[in-house]
Amino acid sequence: MGGLTEDPAFLATTFVVIDFEATTPKGYPAQPIEVAALALRYDDGTWTEVGRSASLIRPPAFAPVTPAVTAQTGLTPKQVGQAPTAAEALGALDRRFAPDKQYLLVAQHAATEANIIHNQREHCPALARIDLLDTIPLAKYVAPGLPNHKLDTLLAHFAIKLPADRHRAYADVDVTAQVFVRLVSAADDQLSDLAALVKIAGRTAKCNMPAQEELFDT
Repeated sequence: MGGLTEDPAFLATTFVVIDFEATTPKGYPAQPIEVAALALRYDDGTWTEVGRSASLIRPPAFAPVTPAVTAQTGLTPKQVGQAPTAAEALGALDRRFAPDKQYLLVAQHAATEANIIHNQREHCPALARIDLLDTIPLAKYVAPGLPNHKLDTLLAHFAIKLPADRHRAYADVDVTAQVFVRLVSAADDQLSDLAALVKIAGRTAKCNMPAQEELFDT
């Protein structure tokens, strides 16, 4: 392989592909109803799965599962009605991140995941401080000639089978991980190290952004 996958910082990183399904209640930020995460490490030319997690999430009363959400995801109010709360589900996921290890989250259109995580940060403080990689700008770098860089387009481009449960978090995490692995392989000879990858596809977690100072003293 090339420079990227020989970089010590890249080899020391656990890449956690993450996906949420959510409701979008009027007047409120998106509320998660499902989360899935798949952790990958690269070593000696091979990607290895080192962890996996998935959970339905019971949304608050102001954010019910609507018919439109059911039509897209297949999830029903009954399915999520007995699920763990966001505090329980995201707290359990948060505890899986070791404080002495280096992580990057990976997501398709990572702004969506970044916003949900930030809005739930009281339940997942460790997760909320992990920076992200977005597969869309990386795909634009690797395959600029595609008509668009949506997930379904990338699946077709890389001949990855469309999952039967597309738009369920656990299924989308699996195929996003496959896309990410192929994107890294395609970019390997072009990128010298992890810093170069982050420069192209990185997104700083909101909790890691410097707080804006007041313009005037009060």
